[in-house]
Amino acid sequence: MRLEMALMMYTLDKLAKKDFSPFIVPNIVNYSAMMGTSYFPGGEEQTYSLGVQKEKEATIEPDEKYLAGTAEVALTSYHAEEILKEDELPKLYCGFSTCYRREAGTYGKDTHGIYRIHQFQKIEQVVICKNDPKESEKMHKLILENAEELLKDLKLPYRVVAVCAGDMGRGQYYKNDIETWMPSRNSYGETHSCSTFHDFQSRRLNLKYRDRDGKTHFCHTLNNTCVASPRILIPILEIYQQKDGSVKIPEVLIPYMGGITEINPR
Repeated sequence: MRLEMALMMYTLDKLAKKDFSPFIVPNIVNYSAMMGTSYFPGGEEQTYSLGVQKEKEATIEPDEKYLAGTAEVALTSYHAEEILKEDELPKLYCGFSTCYRREAGTYGKDTHGIYRIHQFQKIEQVVICKNDPKESEKMHKLILENAEELLKDLKLPYRVVAVCAGDMGRGQYYKNDIETWMPSRNSYGETHSCSTFHDFQSRRLNLKYRDRDGKTHFCHTLNNTCVASPRILIPILEIYQQKDGSVKIPEVLIPYMGGITEINPR
């Protein structure tokens, strides 16, 4: 737990220095937020839904409330039905949340260990910027570099993958995955996902801004993982493990561990 929280606090501090506003977002979101961020329709089977039990009956009625799989849902929806000012943009947000995913359809893939689980902690970067492809490209580079910097700070080998159109989600204009080396798998495993949506989400959320000439435009939205745990613990624990079974703490995390420099086996 202490190592996981050290990772989260280090990441939040790093993003705060880059002028990202931190949020603790709600885990429960409504139907319009899932629709607006384009997780619905199509992602219902991957999402845990909440229901209400009828009084004195055994049946459960849908409540149109859902456990979010990422802070992106709440943060991108934060300004839904608003018209922002161009001078306010870009909005740089980072959200800490517990995430929930059913992982339906994976057919047992990666279910052993902590690589693919139903509940995890994550800090997500979300950007809302003006309707300009060059600005979107600049913001995509920013949030991708933030994640890369974190992995470099942790001294973890990684690679950046350009995701093909067939593997992108609904509405994604451009997407990169970051894969980090995991010795136990003898391969790289996905740890981050960086997506540019242009105005796809903002049209669904009715999220606009007014430019200096008084004209309104739909915003562009982007998001990227900065750290997700426990998956990121896999490369840390494996790469930093010593012959005696102890695990060295990455140097940048030691101040967040109360000075502890290694975890010893009991």
